[in-house]
Amino acid sequence: MSKESSARLCILYIAMSLDGYIAGKDDNLDFLNKVELAGEDYGYAAFQHEVDTLIWGRRTYDKVLSIGWEFHHRDKKCYVISTTRKGSDENVEFFADPVELVRSLKASPGKHIYCDGGGGVVAALLAAKLIDRLIISVIPHLVGDGIRLFRDGLPEQELVFRSANTFPTGLVQLTYDVKIV
Repeated sequence: MSKESSARLCILYIAMSLDGYIAGKDDNLDFLNKVELAGEDYGYAAFQHEVDTLIWGRRTYDKVLSIGWEFHHRDKKCYVISTTRKGSDENVEFFADPVELVRSLKASPGKHIYCDGGGGVVAALLAAKLIDRLIISVIPHLVGDGIRLFRDGLPEQELVFRSANTFPTGLVQLTYDVKIV
């Protein structure tokens, strides 16, 4: 049995290379450009209507800002997990502990919670068994080295298949619910 759809879910919505990396060396995200196609968002806009909260790791947030990507989440409550930054900026509130944050958010009313990395945040939430659904877009590219989506040593968790979508660019989007045990 998977999580109830009426509960507030923490959903990992992320892209990775075929060999399991969410970023290359030096936090390089160039491999994501391999599947850019005008007019194709791989379901991202529809997904955004299901969530009202966003969680990112600090390195992910800093990288997005440093490469000039526009911050498109001003309509959501946005948190960046950081042990070094406190308070907030024009886009986000900084929060130290992703586990404490997600537990608090799940106990509050709202839409689903969108987690988009980084690797440390994903590892902490998986270790605490707080991620309820995984939507992973697999990019047809081998990065070879960098930041892995799934770190070694995480607890075993059974997944329930929801869907697989393929796209002309070679991207495959997999959706699983984490099974309740």
